[in-house]
Amino acid sequence: MSNVNDKAHELEQAIQESEEYKDLKAAYDKVMADPNAKQMFDNFRNTQLELQQKQMQGMEITEEEVEKAKQVVELVQQHEDISKLMEEEQRVNVLINDLSRIITKPLEELYGAQEQ
Repeated sequence: MSNVNDKAHELEQAIQESEEYKDLKAAYDKVMADPNAKQMFDNFRNTQLELQQKQMQGMEITEEEVEKAKQVVELVQQHEDISKLMEEEQRVNVLINDLSRIITKPLEELYGAQEQ
């Protein structure tokens, strides 16, 4: 098992050294260095988290909350640095999803073979 864990740590290092991650970190650092952008971004993240928590608890999201969320999204999308951060975050998410597909391929093949 340690060999698998060693490979996982190598993968972690490879992600941190990837262009996608470096670009994300640079965009994140730029937003965090600007107090106005940081406040807008924090507000955006808090709004997201609040809505996700409500959904996970099975609570209904009101029209007012949906409208507030839309306004927050529109506001952050207009900020160039935050928009860039969100774009870079999406690139890293694509990378992580690709890696996840590769990692889970043996299980898919195993269970897929049993279904046939």
